[in-house]
Amino acid sequence: MGRSEGVLDVEGLRAAVDGGRVDTVLLAMTDMQGRLQGKRLSARYFLEEVLAHGAEACDYLLAVDVDMGTVGGFAMSSWDRGYGDFVLRPDLGTLRVVPWHEATALVLADLTWTDGSPVVASPRQVLRRQLDRLAERGWVALAGTELEFIVFRDTYEDAWRRDYRDLTPANQYNVDYSMLGTGRVEPLLRRIRTGMAGAGMYVESAKGECNLGQHEIAFRYTDALTTCDNHVVYKTGAKEIAAQEGMSLTFMAKYDEREGNSCHIHLSLRSADGDLVLAGDREHGFSPVMEWFVAGLLACLPELTLLFAPNVNSYKRFAAGSFAPTAVAWGRDNRTCALRVVGQGPSLRVENRVPGGDVNPYLAVAAMIAAGLHGIERELDLGAACDGNAYAGDRPRVPGSLPEAARLFGDSKIARAAFGDDVVEHYLNAARVEIDAFAAAVTDWERRRGFERL
Repeated sequence: MGRSEGVLDVEGLRAAVDGGRVDTVLLAMTDMQGRLQGKRLSARYFLEEVLAHGAEACDYLLAVDVDMGTVGGFAMSSWDRGYGDFVLRPDLGTLRVVPWHEATALVLADLTWTDGSPVVASPRQVLRRQLDRLAERGWVALAGTELEFIVFRDTYEDAWRRDYRDLTPANQYNVDYSMLGTGRVEPLLRRIRTGMAGAGMYVESAKGECNLGQHEIAFRYTDALTTCDNHVVYKTGAKEIAAQEGMSLTFMAKYDEREGNSCHIHLSLRSADGDLVLAGDREHGFSPVMEWFVAGLLACLPELTLLFAPNVNSYKRFAAGSFAPTAVAWGRDNRTCALRVVGQGPSLRVENRVPGGDVNPYLAVAAMIAAGLHGIERELDLGAACDGNAYAGDRPRVPGSLPEAARLFGDSKIARAAFGDDVVEHYLNAARVEIDAFAAAVTDWERRRGFERL
């Protein structure tokens, strides 16, 4: 049915449509929140029309809040501009079957305006720009993302009706690495694993995590764009499969006071021919490029944190002793640091432990590449690794709130040079929308403290 299990080319899709095995094609883009948005198309219409010409969608898809509410402040899309269209142009390299939906295929899209020019604020385009910068040096980026989620026995509809309170986690105790604990949820985990494998992904493993009902499914690393594409398909698919099983799961960064959901991002560089770029004969087995690259990540981390932690809730993960970082520090296999360097030789890579499960992977990987290139271009000094407990040190802190991160991002000359003013202002406005929405909300915490006693 194509090049490998679940992966299709156009000829394979035509054969599947003619044979009655596929009747629907999902054409999807990724929005600012990292969600798939798009259209369900008849497969024949996709082949006869959309394949060559793309399909239009309202440009407000990159200018709304998480509730799909129209909000002000976006230059590219507004009431004043009439909320026109942009074009979803299929990237046929992403064409795949979707095993958890009957007779369905999916293809991701790049966005252009109707005149063919790129929509520069689209997450996939933001990443492509940084990958092009690497390509100018003859390099490619390899990446892997590790998404954690919490599983509940309740349906999404029941969770909504309960205002997401008093839900039943799939495990009642810490199941980190527990075979017994993961066995309790294996029917769901297995469906997700086999579904993603059937959609062309290389599944490595599944394991329990620390919070109640918390789990992680890991996928093999690949080129950065494909990793991010797989990430967003997996995230949507896992929710859909959970719903089909009468359950629910969440990737939100901090669901409760226990451990949050992380999304550790592993990144390395190779030459276009596959030669090693980061490994060398310096201390820790680093090349000069590796030292500069990690130094750039450290130097830029505070002002690019907005792209790693985009929501108010994101910052509640950052707590001492939580395995989520608070210090802008790097260490060799040190999980207390924001940047953990692991592997050696061909496996040498840097792990960014700042992002949570709510991260948009395209923006986060783009930020890591931009920061690394900043360090390489200036040959920044890396400094000593943190060998002890980074939580207890006096190193600079990861921004502690969305307003702080937004201010640093807006003031960042590095961000503006790497991404352009249009992109910076776009995502800065998204942060303002989130901040204002939270400031206007009255929380359960406030009611409990103030209803009677204040």
